[in-house]
Amino acid sequence: MAKTNGKKLQSRSRRRKISNGITYAVLILISVVWLFPFVGLVFQSFRSYATEYGGMVSYIIPKAFSLDNYAYLFSDECSFVRWYLNTLVIACFVAVLNTFMVLCVSYALSRMRFKGREALMQFWLILGMFPGFLTMICLYFLLKQFGLTQEGAIPGLILVTVASSGMGYYVCKGYLDTIPRALDESARIDGATNARIAVTIILPLAKPIIIYTALVAFMAPWCDYVFASYVAFGYSDSYNVAVALQRWVWTNDYQGYFTRFCAGGVLVAIPVTILFLCLQKYYVEGVTGGAVKG
Repeated sequence: MAKTNGKKLQSRSRRRKISNGITYAVLILISVVWLFPFVGLVFQSFRSYATEYGGMVSYIIPKAFSLDNYAYLFSDECSFVRWYLNTLVIACFVAVLNTFMVLCVSYALSRMRFKGREALMQFWLILGMFPGFLTMICLYFLLKQFGLTQEGAIPGLILVTVASSGMGYYVCKGYLDTIPRALDESARIDGATNARIAVTIILPLAKPIIIYTALVAFMAPWCDYVFASYVAFGYSDSYNVAVALQRWVWTNDYQGYFTRFCAGGVLVAIPVTILFLCLQKYYVEGVTGGAVKG
């Protein structure tokens, strides 16, 4: 009997090792495929157009590494720093204001009960099914009436992004629903107001979803191209990095700007990558906690 059990354990252990080996092999293959474009982008950013052919080449690793592309981005003849700061300003304002709006809407829908609450949630759910492209032309002419295009494109983009942020309450509300309502009731017995309950009790417990909401809001402006290109059309000082780098790809000197485009892409990824790595724990807690209950 003991020998039979030992053989069964060895067989299970062998199958487990084989299964784990196959799983790791598949994950490594997926990682290589997924990371290949990013590795190629980084390598191409260190390839100098002055010493190597600047367009499409048959190799990934540069024959001679150079910082010429990064030096060009910070030179006087390039406005990359201005575009970068434009995007950073938009991202910071959007992260703060979006998080505030989403928290307010989510708290009201999660912790309060009022007439029309269910109808409002259903209406927002149906409204969210329509793509934002349908309102793009209307929003552009509306912003133009208030001088929030071209020279005023930056505050215009912030306004449009923040104005509709309350409709993205789903994940945040789901997380707040997991916080026991008994805490609210106990605080009210002690005479606490809704504002005090939200600030002193709910918000400290909702730290993961707050960080998740802020991080998602911060990431959005870095890859916003379509609407940003309409609002800032023809005025390069109001471009964000996505619009500016795309303009480089459209130039006739594609071969010369390709490596500079890669260098700009690397710099664009730095703040988002650092934030995500530092806040990854809270990001995962927020998205998983918000998916538990809606």
